[in-house]
Amino acid sequence: MTSFDSTKISLQDLLKDILVGKIQLPDFQRGWVWDDDHVRSLLVSIARSFPVGAVMLMETGGDVRFETRTVEGIDAHAVKSPPEKLILDGQQRLTSLTQAIALKTPVDTRTAKGKPIRLHYYFDIRMALEGEDRLEEAVVAVDENRQKRSDFGRKVDLDLSTRQLECEQLHFPCDAILDDAQWLQDLFQFNPGAMAEFLEFKKRILGAFVAYHLPVIELKKETSKEAVCLVFEKVNTGGVQLSVFELITASYAADGYNLRDDWFGSDIRKVASRKARFEQHDLLKDVQNTDLLQAITLLHTRERKLLDIADGKRGKEVRPVSAKRASVLDLPLSAYKDWVDKVEAGFVEASRFLLKECLYSRRELPYATQIVPLAAVLTLLGNRWREPRIYQKLSRWYWCGVLGELYGGAVETRIALDLEELMNWFEEDDALPRTVTDASFDPDRLDSLRSRLSAAYKGLNVLILREGAEDFFWKAGIQELDNQGIELDIHHIFPRTWCEAQGIPPRLYDSIINKTPISYKANRMIGGDAPSKYLEALQDHKQVQLNDAEMDRILSTHQIPTEALRANDFEGFYAQRKRQLLGIIEKAIGKKVLPESAAAADTVS
Repeated sequence: MTSFDSTKISLQDLLKDILVGKIQLPDFQRGWVWDDDHVRSLLVSIARSFPVGAVMLMETGGDVRFETRTVEGIDAHAVKSPPEKLILDGQQRLTSLTQAIALKTPVDTRTAKGKPIRLHYYFDIRMALEGEDRLEEAVVAVDENRQKRSDFGRKVDLDLSTRQLECEQLHFPCDAILDDAQWLQDLFQFNPGAMAEFLEFKKRILGAFVAYHLPVIELKKETSKEAVCLVFEKVNTGGVQLSVFELITASYAADGYNLRDDWFGSDIRKVASRKARFEQHDLLKDVQNTDLLQAITLLHTRERKLLDIADGKRGKEVRPVSAKRASVLDLPLSAYKDWVDKVEAGFVEASRFLLKECLYSRRELPYATQIVPLAAVLTLLGNRWREPRIYQKLSRWYWCGVLGELYGGAVETRIALDLEELMNWFEEDDALPRTVTDASFDPDRLDSLRSRLSAAYKGLNVLILREGAEDFFWKAGIQELDNQGIELDIHHIFPRTWCEAQGIPPRLYDSIINKTPISYKANRMIGGDAPSKYLEALQDHKQVQLNDAEMDRILSTHQIPTEALRANDFEGFYAQRKRQLLGIIEKAIGKKVLPESAAAADTVS
C-alpha cells in the first residue's frame, strides 16, 4: 500500500481551506520568514503561470497526533473544527499567498535586511498590461496605511488609502484577487473609462491566479511519526534539521503537555528549567534534550522487553531494547513522565562517576554519546555503582569504549546493547559486555594520536592525570591546579623547536607520546631548550628548588622515562614512554594490548 497520493489542487481551494482552518500547520513547523522580495517574486511567478513547487500535506486522524496551529494571519479563535490536513512542505509559499491575496490585513513581512514591515500588495494595471517582462515592476507594495512614502515619511509618492484612489490610479489590490466583484463595481463608479483595461487585466493576470493549480503530495494518516520526521527533513528547503525534540514536543502538546516548558522552563507558569539544573554540573552543561529522551527511551524499551518476557513471549514477539530514532519518536507521554525525574538523577550520578574517573570538564569528555547509556545504567543502579565490584566493571566498560574508540559515529545499537549487557555483567562475572570484548588498542595508534579532538587522545590525557600527574613548576597535582584556575594545556616534552633542529619528524614529536599536561608557567620555562637544559633551569628556579630525585619523581607521575629525558635521548625516551603509556591503557581496559616480546622490540623508526 502506498503511503501517499499525488494530485493537483487549485490555489483558490487551498487558500479557502487555509482560511477556515481545514489546512493548518503542525506545531513543529518554524515561523514564517519570507521577506518582501520573496513575496513579490511569488506573485509574479503565479501571474506568469510559472511553477512554484509542490506542496506536501498530511492527513490528520491517524495514530500520529500533533499540536497544530493556524497559518500566520488566520484568527485561530474563528476556526471551529480541527484540521483535516497539515502542511509539511510549502509553508512559506502558502503563508505568503494567504497573507497577500486571501486576507485584508497587511502582510507581516520584512525587508531584505530583516527589518519588520507591514505591507499591502497591488498590481499596477497599466504596467502589467505592457507585457510579462514588466510584471515585476507592476507589483507595488505600500505601507499598512496603503501609502508609499519617501523623504523619511514626509512625502507621499503613492496614495491608495481609499477605493476611489485605487480605481482612479488603476492599482488593483492583491487581496481582491479571489473576489473582484466589489472592486469592479467601484471601478464602474469611480473610473468607468478604464473598464476595458481592467477587463483585459482580469483576463490575463487575474485569470492566471484563478486557473492556477499546485501539485500536491498527500501523506496518508497511517504515516508513522518517524516517516513524517524524515520526509519533513528531506523537503525542508530552509535547511534546518528537524530535531526529535521538536517533533515529540508537538506530539505531547496534543495531549496537553508542554515539553518545551519542562526543558527550558516557563516564567509564566513558573516552571523550573530542567536544562538549567543540568547546567549546574559542568560535565552536563552540553547535555541535549534529545540525550535525555534517548536515555528515557532506553529504559522504557527495556521495561517493555522485560514485561514481554514475563508474559511468556519468545523470539520476535519480544520487543527489543532500543535507542534508535524511531523508538524515541514512539516514546509515550506516560513513559516520559514516569522516567524523566529518575533519569535526570541518573545523569547527575553519571557526572559523579566521571568526576571519580578524573574527568572534570565537558571539553575533556572523549565521547558525549557515552553519557547516555551511562546515565541509563546509573538510573537503574542508584548508589550501587559505588560498590567496588560494580564500580570496577563500570570503569573498565567506560575506558574500553573510549580507548577502543567505539562510541564515534552511529552508536544507537551499541547504546542499547550496553545497557542490557552491563546490567547482566553486574550480576554475572562471565557475561562480559560486547564493548569490553570488542575493545582493542593497537600500539601503533599512539604514534598517530596528534589531534586533541580525538577520543583516545582525550582519554589517554585523563588517564595520565588519574595516575596522579603533578606540574613541573608548581609541584602540585594537575587536577588540583585546574580546580584553582591555573592555566593548563597539553605541551611537548621534547620542545618542537629542539626536535626540528635535530631533524625529528612532526609525526613523532607531535604524537601524544611526546606530550603531557603542564601549566603555562612550566611551558614558558621549557621554551625551545633541550630537556637537560630546561630541567636544570626549572630545578634551580627560586620558586621550585628541587634536586634531581625530587624532579624525577614528578616526571614519573607523567609516565616520563627520566634517564632518557635528561640525556636528551629522544629515541630512547619515545620507545620507553610508549611502553609506559600502553601500561596505563592496559590497566584501564583490563586486557593486554601489546605482547612483551613486541614491546621489547619496539623502537622509533
